[in-house]
Amino acid sequence: MNYKPAYALILFSVTAITYCGALYLQHKEKKKLLIFILTLASILPLLIFKYYNFLNDTIINILSLYGMHANLPGLNWAIPVGISFFTFQALGYLFDVYFGKIKPEKCFTDYMLFCSFFPQIASGPISKASELLPQIKETHPFSYTQAKKGLWLLLWGMFIKLFIADRLGLYVDVVFGHFTYYSGLTCFIASIFYTIQIYCDFCGYSLMAVGIGKTLGYDLIENFNRPYFAASITEFWKRWHISLTRWLTSYIYIPLGGNRCSKLRCYFNIMITFLVSGLWHGANWTFIIWGIFHGIIQIIEKYFGIQKANRNNSLTTIFRILVTFIIVNFAWIFFRMPTLEDAISIIHRIFTNHETSLYYASLGDLLLYIIGISILFMKEFHEEFTSPKYLGIFNQRYIKWGICIFLFGAMLCEGVLDSGNFIYVSF
Repeated sequence: MNYKPAYALILFSVTAITYCGALYLQHKEKKKLLIFILTLASILPLLIFKYYNFLNDTIINILSLYGMHANLPGLNWAIPVGISFFTFQALGYLFDVYFGKIKPEKCFTDYMLFCSFFPQIASGPISKASELLPQIKETHPFSYTQAKKGLWLLLWGMFIKLFIADRLGLYVDVVFGHFTYYSGLTCFIASIFYTIQIYCDFCGYSLMAVGIGKTLGYDLIENFNRPYFAASITEFWKRWHISLTRWLTSYIYIPLGGNRCSKLRCYFNIMITFLVSGLWHGANWTFIIWGIFHGIIQIIEKYFGIQKANRNNSLTTIFRILVTFIIVNFAWIFFRMPTLEDAISIIHRIFTNHETSLYYASLGDLLLYIIGISILFMKEFHEEFTSPKYLGIFNQRYIKWGICIFLFGAMLCEGVLDSGNFIYVSF
């Protein structure tokens, strides 16, 4: 990743192509060829920067299997920050114009702000033009109520990022970086820590983006809805990275036919959608396998009719939540590791190495892990299962101030303040 100013030209080119293309679309009758050309032109920078080396290495490896040794040129360019996010946001606008859902935006400066809205450009959430563009055109006088909500989201996002995600990340990096030296139990604990880390890291960024936007008077889509309390993989994807799920559903799954077709075609549509999801996350076979795995599980759930959970039975619900969490947890191992071989080796070690030794740097670190995870679990558990009328106590002025002071103090005293970038900035 690099912060080269010249990369702003890529953002500008994608913005200009989709803006001009949308205006031109409304005056053309034969739009299919045009939308294909515009889509290809808009996505070309993403393909070059993110996928060229992956395709290059794949071709070289395939040729080597047949005894042919090619030395195709590679690229050493860093991936521009947020290229996947602003490309998909701009393409979503273009597709909405093509399908007649919205009219083309006439003001180029408003459209530029839509594509490059600073709270969300690096890691989302991915907004629809119908949601954000009207807000850009409005004036936003200061609102104390909205600013208060925004600052709370900003504080909570910073806390779960710095106090929970980055501290767990130190543990995960040590264990996953040298997993052959650690017991299967330690590797399993590290996998759970990574499951929590990536959630707190990405959810933390999304909350900060939504919070900053709300403080400025803008309402952005909330990107997470307690995904680890999902009772199926299908439900998980309605709660995790909601803006991406919505984008993939609107512009990949539904145009392919969605579920209004034969069962086999519906299963095919699901697999294509999650293949795109895997590729969107990164140019590596680990991401492809991760996406395909989630697609297969969703097909299985759909085949047996268990994609929707009946939450009337508490024991069944708890069991399904635990099973879903474990499935998601092991899928994240493929997402985290650099190669398929490493991911498979870690999973193999978890199931075959029966040593009970557990790695931890110090008792103080172990205590901080427990405190952070406990705070996260209690907050989300109460929001998921407690009636809203009982949650009102946390909105009382003094209790709210006490919570804010505690979170801010804990973050400053024990947060990891030099950990680097957000995980999803790399995508």
